[in-house]
Parts: sequence; structure tokens; C-alpha cells
Amino acid sequence: MAQLVLNLIDSYHDIMDNKSDPRVNGWPMLSSPFPTLFICLFYGYFAKTLGPRLMENRKPFQLRKVLIVYNAIQTMFSAWIFYEYMMSGWGGSYSLKCQPVDYSYSPMALRMAQTCWWYYISKFTEFFDTLFFILRKKSQQVSTLHVIHHGCMPMSVWMGMKFAPGGHSTFFALLNTFVHIVMYFYYMVSAMGPKYQKYIWWKKHLTSFQMLQFVCIFVHQFQLLFRECNYPKSFMVWIGLHGVMFLFLFSDFYKSKYTSDGKRRPANDGACMPVEGASYSKCSSNEHNVVYYSNGIVNGFKTTEDAKTK
Repeated sequence: MAQLVLNLIDSYHDIMDNKSDPRVNGWPMLSSPFPTLFICLFYGYFAKTLGPRLMENRKPFQLRKVLIVYNAIQTMFSAWIFYEYMMSGWGGSYSLKCQPVDYSYSPMALRMAQTCWWYYISKFTEFFDTLFFILRKKSQQVSTLHVIHHGCMPMSVWMGMKFAPGGHSTFFALLNTFVHIVMYFYYMVSAMGPKYQKYIWWKKHLTSFQMLQFVCIFVHQFQLLFRECNYPKSFMVWIGLHGVMFLFLFSDFYKSKYTSDGKRRPANDGACMPVEGASYSKCSSNEHNVVYYSNGIVNGFKTTEDAKTK
């Protein structure tokens, strides 16, 4: 048993020291996977247990202005990362069919690696989505889909950042940041209140847009199963499976939220996530006869009596 443990430790050090990209070894949070893993595990515990418990006997915070600013910052941050991905490869020099990782110290290769690091950091800033749910006592909207989506992404991106910061699978990040530009812009406008709802009539299509993203991701990744390419197949499969998993999760949400069949089923804990209606909509899990308007991340609430007077 002791020898097995020693062998595992030796294998771990061999992978970290000899298989990783030496360019990023000294970068913040990249020397070991354990800080990222710990943060992800704590996030899951906080989201589902500790956060709701701390808010149990407290009044919900009113965060409308904070949320407008937060979503504006996230929109600009996503736009900047998307721009950097385009300028460091996907805007011209990268191939959609096969793109190996450039492990050199050229300015373009380092720019791509740095962009990947900022994308990794963005997965942590997105934890504030969950925090704002909890501070506003909308814990029923912290669905399993929400926690899985946010909780596993930093660890997945860490592995790509450590071993392959560039190349074929960064197409996933490119698409994801573009979707987040649209998504956080939607949330920002929604936070401004009901009078702005007419400008976000396309809310239903945002979930469809997210699902299309996942289809493009797994198609783009799995093409390497049938094509020779000097790119780590393990990462290709890993990212492709992410696309498949999230497609099924978001499809289930879409059916429960928008289809006639879904409307006949009892609402689940993801009924208000990830994109809630721009017009008034009731979450059946709400025990206090409250009507939530727009998405759960960005907007406030009104009692049904208030809503009827509008």
C-alpha cells in the first residue's frame, strides 16, 4: 500500500514537472491543481449549504445597482477576452480543422497563453452570479445545472491552461466568451427594470444560443477523431464531452421552461436558471407567493399583489 502511494506521488510529480507547459509553471494558481480544486469544492458547499444557511434568518439584500455594474463589467471583460483570442490566433492564423499548440516563446504564442490564463480567472469571477442569488435569498435558483456549470469549469480550464494553453480546444473558450458577452449584456439590461424589458424580447433565444454553442464545441472537438492532428487527444475528448454534457443539461432546462410538455411537468429547481423570462413569471418552488421578473441573477421581486396593480 505504501509503495502504491509512493508510485502515485512520483507519477503526479512526473506529470507536473515533465508533461506540463514550462512557460506557465510560475504563473499564479498554476503550480498545483489543489488550490483550484479546493476553491471549486468550497464553491459547491457554499452554494448549496453554507450560503443559504447564513442567509436563513437575514433579510435579502437589494443589489440592483451592484448587479448593473457587475454585469456591465462582466460584459466588457468577456468582450476583451474574446478580442484577445481573435488577435492571438482565431482571427486569422488558427485553423478550424486542426490547430496544434504553439509551445514557443514567440509573442503570439505567449499572448495566446496569457489570454487562456485570463479566461481561467474569468471562471472564478462568475462565482459572483451564485453569490448574488444567495444574498438576495433566491437559493432555489441555485439549481444543480447552475452549480455543475460554474463549479467544474475552473478545474477543467486549469488542466487546459497547465498542459495546453493554446491550440485546437481554445475554440471552446472563444465561443464561450462570445456567448457570455451576449448573456451578461442581457442580464445588465434586465437589471435596469421592467421598463427595459421590451429591448430583451430575444430572451428565449439566449438559451438556444447557449445550446448551439455546445453543439459547435463537440462537433469541432470530435472531428479530430477522424483527422490526424498534432493536438493532445485527451484534451480534445475532455472538452468535447463537456459540450455533450452541457448540451443535455441545458436542453432539459429548455424543455422544462419553454415547451408545452415542460409546462405540464412540475417545475424543478432549475426553472429559473440560466435565463429567466423578461416578463413576469412565477417559480412554483416559491413559498411566499412572490413573482420574480427577469432572470434570477439580476432583478428584484414583487409580491403578486404588487404585480397585479401594474
